[in-house]
Amino acid sequence: MAVFAVTYTYQASDETLAEIRPTHREFLRQLLENGVLLASGPMVGSSGALLILKGESLDEIAKTLDGDPFEIAGVIGERAISEWNPVFGPWS
Repeated sequence: MAVFAVTYTYQASDETLAEIRPTHREFLRQLLENGVLLASGPMVGSSGALLILKGESLDEIAKTLDGDPFEIAGVIGERAISEWNPVFGPWS
């Protein structure tokens, strides 16, 4: 399986994000339990987040993230998915 780095850039108010965040985090928790999500969290000082996931292909990761409540609600202005080659660390 490949590892993918995903960045989200949000296009919504903090209030809107806070309203949807509980269902978004539940979605991520399920991905973590299923072994798809390796790590995730908001970027400090900017309106975005980083997610590290594993999967068979970029298309598979994109399809999975299409089910994210943040994506469904339209609060993600930009989503970038790149295959990542972790040379050192727990995912190498």
